[in-house]
Amino acid sequence: MVDTEGFVLRAFVTEANYHDGTVGTWLLDDLSNRFPRLEKLWADGSYRGTFVDHAAERGITVEITTRLSDQPGFQVIAHRWVVERTFAWLNTYRRLSKDYEYWVYASDATIYACMSHLMLRRLARLAPT
Repeated sequence: MVDTEGFVLRAFVTEANYHDGTVGTWLLDDLSNRFPRLEKLWADGSYRGTFVDHAAERGITVEITTRLSDQPGFQVIAHRWVVERTFAWLNTYRRLSKDYEYWVYASDATIYACMSHLMLRRLARLAPT
């Protein structure tokens, strides 16, 4: 999960046999404790159903982002591009661009390390000389 700037709030890497909505409910439990002011989330269509209900129980509104038309080809989907941009940032790190890790916990740690590096580089650019 990322904030509106695209910075990772919480990463949770799992094996591929878990549905996005199921893992999302696990993340919601953690996020509602860490970020008590969290009121709204944007999610794609795979989070419909249980995830939305689970968020509502915690006082969080979930807005499902969808395509504006059924036309084929690329379309910019509102709010979805923020997450996609974060994926693009993280894919610039070779360690994350391939599936090297044996343990998913190592992937979580690598995501946080790479995001910390990105954030520090931005802070360094803003620092006065």
